[in-house]
Amino acid sequence: MRTIEIFDPAMCCPTGLCGPNINPELFRIAVVLETLKRKGIHVARHNLRDEPQLYVSNKIINDYLMEHGADGLPVTLVDNKIEVMGSYPTTDQLSEWTGINLNDVPQINK
Repeated sequence: MRTIEIFDPAMCCPTGLCGPNINPELFRIAVVLETLKRKGIHVARHNLRDEPQLYVSNKIINDYLMEHGADGLPVTLVDNKIEVMGSYPTTDQLSEWTGINLNDVPQINK
């Protein structure tokens, strides 16, 4: 099983789904990750606000932040390699990495 970690920017809560104006991309990634969780797949998701030390102690993420700053987040690592930077992975990418068919997950129109 592949190790997938998403390093979010600082958000008010773990999913970023707070307040009256919900970002459709944050909603999509939350729905996809919940679907994977229900199928037994764990994707770690980290929030800079809640886990700043993890961003410092992870050399790959720390180096990335030194070069791009926090504005370059989110970043997705797959098996400790940067696969997506500056945006969230697509549903198709997550499906490919996990081997789980996510075609039944509702697509969110931006």
